[in-house]
Amino acid sequence: MDIVYHLQDVTKEYGGRCVLNVKELDIHRAEIFGLVGPSGVGKSTLLRLLNFLEPPTTGSIRFLGAALDARQPVPLDLRRRVTTVFQRPILLNQTVAANVAFGLRLRGKRDSGTVIKDALSQVGLEGLAHRQARTLSGGELQRVALARAMVLRPDVLLLDEPTANLDPYNVALIEDIARMINQEFGTTLVMVTHNIFQARRLAHRVGFLLNCDLVEVADADRFFNQPSDPRTAAFVRGEMVY
Repeated sequence: MDIVYHLQDVTKEYGGRCVLNVKELDIHRAEIFGLVGPSGVGKSTLLRLLNFLEPPTTGSIRFLGAALDARQPVPLDLRRRVTTVFQRPILLNQTVAANVAFGLRLRGKRDSGTVIKDALSQVGLEGLAHRQARTLSGGELQRVALARAMVLRPDVLLLDEPTANLDPYNVALIEDIARMINQEFGTTLVMVTHNIFQARRLAHRVGFLLNCDLVEVADADRFFNQPSDPRTAAFVRGEMVY
C-alpha cells in the first residue's frame, strides 16, 4: 500500500512544552484515517504539521516520498497537494460559486463551466450558487468549504472537526460527502473528531492521542473491538482518561 505520510520520532513543542509526540505513523493513500482523543492532546497540532503550517520541533516527515527539511519551506507544489477544511471555515463575503472557485483562481485555473456546477451538485447546493455566503446555515457553510476543497482535487484532505455543532441531518450529509470524496476521487482523508461513533462509521484506520502521545493506531474494527492498549479500551468504553 502506498504511503502518503511517514512520520518518525516527531515532536512539537511550544515554549519548551511538548504538545505532540509521535514515535511513528504512516498514513496510506486513499484511506480515511480518523484521529480521536480528548481535547488538548495534540490532534489539531498534528493536522498543522500534516498541512505544513508548522514544522516539527524534532523528527522527520516524508510526504509522497519526499523528505521534508524543517529548516526549509515546503515547496509550493507539495503544499498544494494538501487542503484543509476547518471546524469553522472562513468564506469570502461573496456568492457560493465565487467561494468554491476561489482556490482555482489562486492557482491560475479557470472554471471550465462545469467544475463549480458539478461540485455544488455533489454537495447538494446546486440551487444556491448565486446565494451570498453570509446567508448560509452552518451545515451549508461546511458543504461549501468541502466543495471548495473538492474542485482542487487534492491528494490529501484534512478535516478538523467538520461536523462539530451540527444537527444529525447535516452530520449525515457531511459524512456522505467525505465518503464520496474518498471513494470517487481516491483522496486520502485525515479526520479529527471527538465523536468516536463518527470515526467508527467513516474511518478505515484510527489513531488515539492522549496526553500528547500517539497511543495506538489500528484498523477501525480492531481499534473499537480489540484495542491493544488499556487506555484505548477505556476511551472507547467512554471512561474518563484525561
